[in-house]
Amino acid sequence: MSESGIYSTISKPSQGLYKEKGSKFLSFAFPITTTEQANEILGRLRKEHHSAKHHCYAYRIKGPVTDLIRANDDGEPSNTAGKPILGQIDSFGLMNVLIVVVRYFGGTLLGKGGLIQAYKSASANALKKAEIIQVEPSGIFQITADYKNIKEVMRIAGTEGCEIISSDYNDNIVIKTKILASKSAGIISRFKRIGGIKIDISK
Repeated sequence: MSESGIYSTISKPSQGLYKEKGSKFLSFAFPITTTEQANEILGRLRKEHHSAKHHCYAYRIKGPVTDLIRANDDGEPSNTAGKPILGQIDSFGLMNVLIVVVRYFGGTLLGKGGLIQAYKSASANALKKAEIIQVEPSGIFQITADYKNIKEVMRIAGTEGCEIISSDYNDNIVIKTKILASKSAGIISRFKRIGGIKIDISK
């Protein structure tokens, strides 16, 4: 990740395949931003491939202070699956990515070295087929304004390229907007100069 906060991830799911001595290693790469997404995807793949012997995975999710990292061998010998999968995420310089490798056992033991190579190659195959994109982090802000100020709020949002996520019109107007991290300080300062509005960090 660069000093500006821009990081690389994948734009959409991709798949790969590696075969070794009768075993098939199906690899699935997904863009994610939460552990809940990772768990949902993993649960779905376990149902879809319920006859597979192992469902090994790793992910790296960008956190506010430290990254959320997980590597799971799912019954394979220690550090022969999850660690090499995570190693490929890091080798490609990616963030907010989950890779699951589903192994169908072919009857022949591969040994630790063979397993490491298999999970590494399967993961790399999925990432080689993925579209890698650059993403700049953004924050969600909630702006509360009265009706006389909303026109100016919307004008600033439009000129600054803010993405309006939702708007609620009651006694006051509450707008949720997504603002790029690199621009947030300047844009919020412009909003505050309007006067009579409240700005909160939202989820």
